[in-house]
Amino acid sequence: MRNLKNRLFLITLTVIFLSISDLSAQSDKTKIDQLISQKKSYNKENKTSIVYKIQLYNGNEDKAYKVKYNFETTFPQYKTVIKYDQPDWKTQVVYFKTRLEADRALLEIKENFSGAIVLKDKI
Repeated sequence: MRNLKNRLFLITLTVIFLSISDLSAQSDKTKIDQLISQKKSYNKENKTSIVYKIQLYNGNEDKAYKVKYNFETTFPQYKTVIKYDQPDWKTQVVYFKTRLEADRALLEIKENFSGAIVLKDKI
């Protein structure tokens, strides 16, 4: 009889413990889902992405356009832009998602444009 009471007591404790841990797990899942939702809404409102670009030239306007033309005829697979940051004009190859991707392109580009550098930018 005493052995039966001990077993019932242990079974009752086990059931209570499992119920509590299940409620705790559900509560944690709810909190995690809520945090994920908050992060998604934050990302939608604050669209700043890190990208990499390769700067080919920094100087006067005429030379910037000449560098752009020469680059586009040599490397038609890349997109180039001219950017004006007072007082300089910049010829840049845009946009690479990772630094590794930009560095790989830079190795190829440096053969013809030795002054090219990789820059990090936010868009």
